[in-house]
Amino acid sequence: MTGPILVINPNSNTAVTDGLNDTLASFKRFGGPEVECLTLAEGPFGIESQLDSDSVVMPLTKLVTSRPDAGAFVIACYSDPGLDACRSVVPQPVFGIQESGVLTAMARADRFGVIAIADASIPRHRRTLARMQVLDRLACEIALNMSVDESARGAGTFDRLIEVGTSLKKQG
Repeated sequence: MTGPILVINPNSNTAVTDGLNDTLASFKRFGGPEVECLTLAEGPFGIESQLDSDSVVMPLTKLVTSRPDAGAFVIACYSDPGLDACRSVVPQPVFGIQESGVLTAMARADRFGVIAIADASIPRHRRTLARMQVLDRLACEIALNMSVDESARGAGTFDRLIEVGTSLKKQG
C-alpha cells in the first residue's frame, strides 16, 4: 500500500475529527503509513438519523475520488454511510468502522455488544447488521442518548460509556 490512509469524519463537526486525530496519533510512526484525518465539510453537524447518513453519500464519493494518492480510506462513522458507494468508485480499499468493528469483535468472541449514540440510531445499525447476517451474534445495543457533539466534547461522556458498557457486559 502506498499513500496515506485517509480517515474521514463524514460529519462537519471538527471536534470529532480532532478526537480522531488525537486517538490515531500513536499510529503515526516513523516509517509507517501516513494517517490523515479529514472532515467532510458538506456533512451534517452530526450523523444522527438515516437522512443524515444518506445525505453524505455523494459528498463522500466525491471526496474519495478526488484523492487518488490515498492508499486506503476509513469512513469514521459507525453507520458506515456511503461505504458501498465509495467502494464502487475507487480501486483502493474502503473500510467502515461498523463493519470492521463487528468483524473484529466476532473474531474475538461469540457475541458482541454495541454502544450507540442515540436510540434513534439503533434501527439503522440493526439494518446493517441484518445485511451482514450477524444479528444472531448481537448480545445487545444500548444508546448513550447524547448528541454526536456531546459525545465528542461532553464532560460526562466517559462515565456514560462505562455505565453503558457495564450494562452491555451484563447482557452477555
